[in-house]
Amino acid sequence: MQIFTRRRTAVSAVAAGFAALSFTVAACSSGSSAPAASGGTAGSGSSASQQAGTAGLTVPTANLPVLQSVGKGEGQLNLIAWEGYLDPSWVKPFEQQTGCTINAKYAGSSDEMVSLMKNGGGGQYDMVSSSGDADLRILYAGDAHPVNMSLIPAAKDFFPAFQAPSFNTVNGVHYGVSLQWGPNVLMYNTKDFTTAPTTWSVLYNSKYKGQITVPDNPIQIADAALYLEKTKASLGITDPYELTQPQFQAAVALLAGQKPLIKKYWALASEEISDFQNGNVIVGAGWPYQVSTLKAAKFPIGSTVPAEGATGWADTWMLAAKAPHPNCAYMWMQYISTPQVQAKQAVTYGETPDNAKACPYMDKLQAGSCAEYHANAPASYLASISLWKTPLATCDNGQTNCVPYADWVTAWNTQVK
Repeated sequence: MQIFTRRRTAVSAVAAGFAALSFTVAACSSGSSAPAASGGTAGSGSSASQQAGTAGLTVPTANLPVLQSVGKGEGQLNLIAWEGYLDPSWVKPFEQQTGCTINAKYAGSSDEMVSLMKNGGGGQYDMVSSSGDADLRILYAGDAHPVNMSLIPAAKDFFPAFQAPSFNTVNGVHYGVSLQWGPNVLMYNTKDFTTAPTTWSVLYNSKYKGQITVPDNPIQIADAALYLEKTKASLGITDPYELTQPQFQAAVALLAGQKPLIKKYWALASEEISDFQNGNVIVGAGWPYQVSTLKAAKFPIGSTVPAEGATGWADTWMLAAKAPHPNCAYMWMQYISTPQVQAKQAVTYGETPDNAKACPYMDKLQAGSCAEYHANAPASYLASISLWKTPLATCDNGQTNCVPYADWVTAWNTQVK
């Protein structure tokens, strides 16, 4: 299945609006808190530091009442989604089972999703399949509705890290159901690299000038920060998404120095696939989707998570604050959380399911896919992935000296590219 549009292209002017949000979040009172939605608990998926960083902030919709039971479907469901997330192979059965016809609005970037979810979905959209670099923007803008997780039985089978992660659960209140995740991997042509590279340094090595490709995305600054965290301890980086100004400038400088080496900053997965196939590049940063597509085409591609670890994404079906079809929305969350459907999406799209019971279904659909997408990997593998989260002015430790996302976009467009 060819995916022409994909998530990591967040370079739009929406960042200007987020600058105001960053200021608002930083100014929030530390004395406010919200009660947990029915059925919601803050599980092991949220680190203590992340909970500390959000506990004093107010999500405007935190006190909205949650659904206590799922009633009759309203007949339709309006979803904002990444292209490929609403494949007919799992959408059609849902529509037949529930009578809820899905109307899809495909978005090409996290910024576009944030924009579409403004004003709580505007009474038009029900849900969005948002990624970690957008979730908190949506939450703190008041555009997401609390969710009663007790109405989503399969969620109890999620790996602990995704039962109440900090990117969709704040102060014990859930705003959606976790979906899939994956790492940003180091890809290489095995004809040029007979052994797998062990470090991200190859992407900063002049030896490969004109043969390197990386995503066209401000969140790439986190990849540079992660590399510096492990290779330049004097900077004191502890979280690639929470950077002080000196740490931030060091990461930006590293990427600016990388620019002369880059053959292409890719925006679409298909672009990176073509550049490898055409011999334009031999090494770069990408996703498991590109790797599996190239392998299927018998291209000599390899991939690895280097010694420094990797960044990655985790997606959520988030409920809009003004969702017009809440019963169909809950039916969708129930359905998309089941291991069978999670397996279908994982194999079709090239991601890792959150439901721990999905593995056997994956291997039935595609032999070896469970291991290929690390769906049965130990917790240590997930621990090596720094999942995306929204860079905020307020750090997890409560200080307000972190560089907000708006500045990431500005630096990417003016200092890196």
